[in-house]
Amino acid sequence: MSEPQPRGHGYRSLPRARRFTYGVGHMLNDLCASMWFSYLLVYFHKVVNFSNVLAGQLLMVGQVSDALCTPFVGYESDRTKSGCGYGRRKIWHLVGTVCVACSFPFIFNLCITCSKSPDWAQFIYYAPFVVIFQFGWASTQISHLALIPDLASSPSLRVELNAIRYAFTVLANVAVYAIAWLLLGLEDRSNHHDLSPEDADEFRNLAFIAIGIGLLFSFIFHMGTKEPLRPNRAESVTEDEPIIQEDEENELIVKKKIRRKKMSWKCWLKEVQFYQVALLYMCTRLMVNMSQVYMPLYLTDTLNLDKAYIATIPLVTYLSGFLSSFAMKAVNKAVGRKMTFFLGVMFVLFACDWMWVPNIGLQVYGAAVLLGVGGSTVLVTSLSMTADLIGENLESGAFVYGAMSFTDKLSNGLAVTLVQTLHPCSDENTMCKQAPCDSTESVCCDACQSYYQEVMVFVPGGVGLLALLVLATMIFKPIGIKTEVITERQLDNSAEHVAVDYGAVNSTQVEQEQH
Repeated sequence: MSEPQPRGHGYRSLPRARRFTYGVGHMLNDLCASMWFSYLLVYFHKVVNFSNVLAGQLLMVGQVSDALCTPFVGYESDRTKSGCGYGRRKIWHLVGTVCVACSFPFIFNLCITCSKSPDWAQFIYYAPFVVIFQFGWASTQISHLALIPDLASSPSLRVELNAIRYAFTVLANVAVYAIAWLLLGLEDRSNHHDLSPEDADEFRNLAFIAIGIGLLFSFIFHMGTKEPLRPNRAESVTEDEPIIQEDEENELIVKKKIRRKKMSWKCWLKEVQFYQVALLYMCTRLMVNMSQVYMPLYLTDTLNLDKAYIATIPLVTYLSGFLSSFAMKAVNKAVGRKMTFFLGVMFVLFACDWMWVPNIGLQVYGAAVLLGVGGSTVLVTSLSMTADLIGENLESGAFVYGAMSFTDKLSNGLAVTLVQTLHPCSDENTMCKQAPCDSTESVCCDACQSYYQEVMVFVPGGVGLLALLVLATMIFKPIGIKTEVITERQLDNSAEHVAVDYGAVNSTQVEQEQH
């Protein structure tokens, strides 16, 4: 008997133009996130002159706000019917875009009429803008991610969309660092090599430029991306005809059309893989974000490099990540999701080992390349794993992405707060101000100088090891297999839902059953 024809491999195609317009839809978020993670602490500590702890607490307010908003946005996005005909995902994306554009410039601008007020008063001023920004950021992020399963049913196409999305994320970061280098590094200030309140205008201008570029790409996304308008999804029917799709390892398999139970948020909480993928995504974000947050402080306080390097070193990191993102689809297809993730973690661990070498100076460029390749690899792969986990359960896809983002934001906020609290000069009496104990040094003690080296080594490195442990628990079961699946025949024979395995079978098994 001849093998069943794939009929397009059983998944929707997506024109290249729509892949591009989808990919640019997160640029505004990416531009703002680059400034948020790379420059928030160093800006509020060295320009606004907050203490280490207060700067960390402001970032924590943002991360907790984001963590609380993401499940809410995901749940409400899934409940939204059609977004007034515009698309349930796109309408939330639009709401988030407006919130981000209206609030973010105030964060990287000195307190209006209150720049000389006490730190606690300025903290109260900045906090509402941070909360609004994080709500908007969460709305845009979750709706954009939830579009991936809606637009692509093929695992390989989902990897490609994630890779395109990440490529534009890297381009956004490259743009921010390049503009920051132009603003901070090309100034004719021979006696002004360290960050100070004099640099406030440069950060303000950088924020306005980022918002302008981001709004342009958001317009392209909304004009060029057509969201499939889905009615309430009924379960798949009939077992009469098998279809051919790809599994998470990109192997062609034959699946029976089966009647599938819808996955509510309660159903997801009963799935072990839901927690495994959430832990993996949390570890990924901790590796990427914590190295991004503390790289500028590592460069200025530990390596005593010129302030221009807080733009050029991250620029190298993201350029290397951008170049490596082009290989993601091929690598995933060659060795599979899990092995690709493992290789990415190893790149991060090698970078941490390199940074442990004292006084590496400009060798930090080599460590930055490894961080870029490793971070790009684990981020694209973890997002693809999340799309695999959702599979065809698009009715609750936004909730899953929201839950993943919840673990990401909360863990990052707690980690930054802990690092800032443990800083040797964390309180106001011993904080490293712009007039330190020794006016010839940029930090006030040896403990301060080595602290951020330890953060850059042990935080991403330790989290990388934890990620490998979580990955080891996922080796023997493909991602996306759920228990809440029932065939039509079982529905006919029983009024109750019966938990069975996912309906993927080998093509030889299909032929035997048909004989």
